[in-house]
Amino acid sequence: MTQKILTGQVLQFVANPFEGPATEAVRVITDGAILIKGGKIETVGTAHEIRAKAPQALVTDYGDHLICAGLVDAHVHYPQTAIIASWGKRLIDWLNSYTFPEEMRFHDAEFARDTADRYLDLTRANGTTTVTSFCTIHPESVDALFEAAEARGQRIIAGKTCMDRNAPDGLRDTVQSAYDDSKMLLEKWHGRGRASYAITPRFSPTSTPDQLSALGALWGEYPEVLMQTHLSEQVDEIAWVQDLFPDSRDYLDTYEAHGLLREGGLFGHAIHLTERERMRLREMDAGLVHCPTSNTFIGSGLFDMAGLVAEGQRVGLATDTGGGSSFSMLRTMAAAYEIGQLRGTPLHPAQMLWLATQGSARALRMEDKIGNIVEGMEADFVVLDLASTPAISQRSMRATDIWEAVFPTLMMGDDRAVQATWINGVCDR
Repeated sequence: MTQKILTGQVLQFVANPFEGPATEAVRVITDGAILIKGGKIETVGTAHEIRAKAPQALVTDYGDHLICAGLVDAHVHYPQTAIIASWGKRLIDWLNSYTFPEEMRFHDAEFARDTADRYLDLTRANGTTTVTSFCTIHPESVDALFEAAEARGQRIIAGKTCMDRNAPDGLRDTVQSAYDDSKMLLEKWHGRGRASYAITPRFSPTSTPDQLSALGALWGEYPEVLMQTHLSEQVDEIAWVQDLFPDSRDYLDTYEAHGLLREGGLFGHAIHLTERERMRLREMDAGLVHCPTSNTFIGSGLFDMAGLVAEGQRVGLATDTGGGSSFSMLRTMAAAYEIGQLRGTPLHPAQMLWLATQGSARALRMEDKIGNIVEGMEADFVVLDLASTPAISQRSMRATDIWEAVFPTLMMGDDRAVQATWINGVCDR
């Protein structure tokens, strides 16, 4: 099996930049190199050391470009690819006006395959190497995404979205079909190559208590898989949940009461949390996913990054395509910074990169596989040109350290900054 060497500026995390000085959590090897074999990282060091260790390896020299772990998008809706940047709606209207009509189309396997391929191509062009996605109620939509990712050797987490109420005719399943379809798809895809299944109730308003219980029972049968859903995205949504579940203590309790709260749970948004909800999420070691471009685009609110991280919550980062307004995790990092500024707690660039890589990997409970460049981890990388546009170049030329050089790309970068995307040890762009 051929060994490969990538050379450039290599960024590694040696600690969590939220738990101490951010700059001390990162090691940047200026004249760095990564030795990979068979989709895994064999070793990391200086270019001189690695070339001497493997003189026969194929070398790809990226000069002074920055090589980071591949970006990890922890909450998306790939079926919403074509409706991204649709105007003028908040959450409930967004679903009824844009999302539900589009998702109706995914009973067509060919349409689903075309969208899955287009979505993964768009995200790969932006340096994203791992995606966690909601599909639709149609098993065809799940197969399409897993098949597209498998063809690319890509790590993917996805599941059939389950809804048995408050959705249009043709876009509702039942308690039994949600359980049966989810179990069938889970057994088909989970652990196959780089695929992982996530049990996926859309959110409490679109599932009856019986359906939530059925999915909780399924999770109990397969505790090794993830469960993904939405939580406390908008205040009118929370009021709706209270009307639908009058006996529940809060929004989170609608999941907890049905076996859908524990480690391995992924809760998108989590903006308007009560103190009880925050305590229980931390006690159960669930994952929270910050979706900053979506939260501003549809007017949801400002995520409390500093407070939640200080509590010890697992927090990841996501584009939330297509409520989110960009396929780019660079743009998503910039939006997270801007929301931090609005809350008086701006993020350091090391923290931004950590959220988009190791933070999301931790939320997915995959930090031992993806999200960092260390020996034994999967060979997923993004190569960033830190002078990709005239505006970025003229700013980065004034940099006095690596973070002043990186920050303009995080704030202003797009797919032009992505010089290469490596997936499973193969350069895919």
